[in-house]
Amino acid sequence: MVWIAVVFMMVALTAIGFTLFESWKFQGGAAAVNDLGSERMRTYRIAYLLAESLRDTANAQAVRGDLTREMKVFEDVLRAIKRGDPARPLFLPRNPDIVNELDALAVLWQSQIRPAVESVLADAHPQSQREQATVLRPRVEQFVQRIDWLVRAIEQDIAHDIAYLRYMQFGLIMLAIAGSVALIYLMFLLVVNPVNRLREGMQRMARGELGTRLPIESSDEIGDLATGFNRMASHLQDLYNTLEERVSQKTRSLAEKNRDLATLYEVTTLLNEPTSTETLCRGFLQKLTALLDAQGAAVRLIDPKTQDIHLYIHEGLAPDFVKDEQCLDMGECLCGEAAQNNTSIVQFLAPVQDANIVFRCQKAGYQTVSVFTIRFQRQMLGVFNLYHREQRTFSTQERQLLETLGQNLGVALENQRLVSRDRELAVTEERNLLAQELHDSIAQSLAFLNLQAQLLEDSLKRSVMDEARGILAQIREGIQESYDDVRELLVHFRTRIKQEDIELTIRSSLSRFESQTGVETSCEVSGRGVPLPPEQQLQVLHILQEALSNVRKHSGASRVEFEMKRGRDYEFHVRDNGCGFDPGALDDPTGSHIGLRIMKERAQRIGGEIRIESRPGNGSEITLILPVAQQQQEAAA
Repeated sequence: MVWIAVVFMMVALTAIGFTLFESWKFQGGAAAVNDLGSERMRTYRIAYLLAESLRDTANAQAVRGDLTREMKVFEDVLRAIKRGDPARPLFLPRNPDIVNELDALAVLWQSQIRPAVESVLADAHPQSQREQATVLRPRVEQFVQRIDWLVRAIEQDIAHDIAYLRYMQFGLIMLAIAGSVALIYLMFLLVVNPVNRLREGMQRMARGELGTRLPIESSDEIGDLATGFNRMASHLQDLYNTLEERVSQKTRSLAEKNRDLATLYEVTTLLNEPTSTETLCRGFLQKLTALLDAQGAAVRLIDPKTQDIHLYIHEGLAPDFVKDEQCLDMGECLCGEAAQNNTSIVQFLAPVQDANIVFRCQKAGYQTVSVFTIRFQRQMLGVFNLYHREQRTFSTQERQLLETLGQNLGVALENQRLVSRDRELAVTEERNLLAQELHDSIAQSLAFLNLQAQLLEDSLKRSVMDEARGILAQIREGIQESYDDVRELLVHFRTRIKQEDIELTIRSSLSRFESQTGVETSCEVSGRGVPLPPEQQLQVLHILQEALSNVRKHSGASRVEFEMKRGRDYEFHVRDNGCGFDPGALDDPTGSHIGLRIMKERAQRIGGEIRIESRPGNGSEITLILPVAQQQQEAAA
């Protein structure tokens, strides 16, 4: 059967290969016909361009350039036809007459047509050029006729090959019919009947007759199928007999995996709760002792400076054992060894014997001690222990779970440290701004009062009462100004953003400023934009309050205008009609104008920019530009 199919396939492939070769030849001949047709049209175009160059003397130079290019293309195509191109494909039929005619065309072009065209172009006398062009015309006609003859010769050769190919295809049809009949008969004899027997066996297997077997009548592929069917039937029969046991094993395995996943979820949820480090570690140990039936557990953290391992949190350990294990050196005992080598350890301990006590946990009555690392990325933060009073083995799955939980605990501890550091930095920055504001207001006022008190004392010693009364009035004004500054600072520090939008808070601040100072205020809000986060709202409010404080202290204004523009960027404008000032004085290196510097620092903290415009006698305008949309894109990235 196989050899018959192979012979039939070889014959078919040979015939198909021959037809493909012939079709490839047809394609190459058709390409040659196409290129020769283009050469014929190009010959006419050369004659046309030659006549155009004689007629249109104004554009003769450009037309001659086109004529030269056309002649070059003509020669390139003629050479390509003669040389052939299997990749395209392009080639002439292997007919001596066709090959000779193509050679004659090339010779005719090189010896007559091209020299005649070049002679016309080289002649400087128009009359002589026209005469030569008139002589050239019949030669061009004869040249084109020879191209036409060559095209017809190629077409006739292709038609002859097509007829031959048709006879071959007819033979292939007859061969295909005969081969198909033979193959159908052999297929029915050697394949269909055995497959029917195989199908009957499968139907019996589907009805539950697992003892069904097929007879093996040959050693060919069908025989292999029958052998494979019998093996499959035996395997299915064995599986059916042990199905209940396999289902029970898979159920236990799934239960263990579900338990591990539930534990991982519960511990991860616990570690993500906002609570103290001690509570996190204690809850972590309680979860593990309940899961693994441990009689004791501990979390030990490493001091990054001394590399000592300190017992931080423990569950179920005796006080004496805790006292002995309070601090370990790196490499000491099992815990120190695990921390030093950055690896997990599960150690079985023999029962207590006075001569064989090696570890303190062995003396405490534990027979299994496990140590797993607590890591954050590549940094070793500590270890955690599980103690069992009997020998307890850990499966690979359990060890992987405990190592994963150790990594999660490390991430939680590092997050706690980062949150604490962020809070500390936030408090430090706010204290720095508070100190700057106090220095700008109360500290300077107190320095002024101290100086005035010294002057008052000097006036009293000299008994100059008029001068003393004047100094006392200045002291009273300084005290009142300090009192106003303190009240203003208290209002600033107690301010909280309770609304999702800052507009109502700003209107409330402006209203309070107007009632306290008597300065008329107005507020205008326009546009639509993304709501500001609470941190940005608070800093914007502090900047506004500082600007209003400067208006109260220095400008002498009777009206303050506030404008807020929402959009891709937020813009906040504070304008007053006061005395104004010289913005160039803000660059004073002596450290004055602390209030304006604080405003710029607050703006920088939220990614904003402060712009100041003012002229003496024409009021001032302070603008805060806050690119909200860009900040949100960077945060998302």
